[in-house]
Amino acid sequence: MILRSSLLVVGSFILGNGVISARAGTPFDCHINLGNNKFDLTTLAGEQVVNKTRNTQPTSTVDSLKFNLCSDLNIQSDMPESDQCPLGTRACYTQVNKKAEEPDRVISVIPMAVARKMDDYIANFESTSLFTVLSLVLHGTDYPTTDPKPQSLNLTLICDQQSNSDPKFLSYDGSKLDVEWTTSAGCPLKEEGGDAGGDKDEDKDKDKEDSKKDDPPKQHVGSGIGWFFLVLFLSLAAYFGLGAYYNYSTYGATGYDLIPHRDFWKEVPYMLSDVVSHLCSTVHPRRTSSRGGYISV
Repeated sequence: MILRSSLLVVGSFILGNGVISARAGTPFDCHINLGNNKFDLTTLAGEQVVNKTRNTQPTSTVDSLKFNLCSDLNIQSDMPESDQCPLGTRACYTQVNKKAEEPDRVISVIPMAVARKMDDYIANFESTSLFTVLSLVLHGTDYPTTDPKPQSLNLTLICDQQSNSDPKFLSYDGSKLDVEWTTSAGCPLKEEGGDAGGDKDEDKDKDKEDSKKDDPPKQHVGSGIGWFFLVLFLSLAAYFGLGAYYNYSTYGATGYDLIPHRDFWKEVPYMLSDVVSHLCSTVHPRRTSSRGGYISV
């Protein structure tokens, strides 16, 4: 996963596109506050080891990172001090060269994060509809001794409340080492009486969807009648059009003779008049005289 880098300013917060960034000035204690978002990284305490093997014919090289966010790494008594990072290291990067039937050779040992620089960490929180991530940049010593470059560990914590996976070694460019870790520790803490800042927008969207579901469906009055008249109009147009074409092509008719069933349509007004007269006589019958049909003389 590729994350967009942000320009970080000392003592300031940059708010935009769901991004909150800050350069910390307080001791790093595995608790991070970014605006209204709080993170507890104590669940990630303990030594973690991630490896990545590269094929370097005729040998292979194993890139290994050992780190502990909340305390210094332990010194291993069964390993030469020159093959491991010194005391006060939080993240140690080593490169080991391997060749068949030969002992392993440690070719580089680089402190990527040290305790004395932990307070200078850089935190970056980004929340979108697709992902929520907390990115930490921890600083180490300069390496190598000739043409030294500042070393740093870029740890990206991807929010996932459902599962916690192992960290992944992504890349090392000679100065910055990138590690990605899917974990619930990358999610903002939920406050009492409310949800975490990263979840508020999702809850609002869910409320909107629920309100839309609760709203009664809109009834389109008159749509059925409109379709009826549309079909009727198209049927009449097809009837007269095809009938006129038939009369023209068959009989060579012109003018009013093109009308199909012309005699029938000429009688339609009279038939309608008879129907109306019949209905009127039914509704308003003629009154008869009370004299029983006798006419006075």
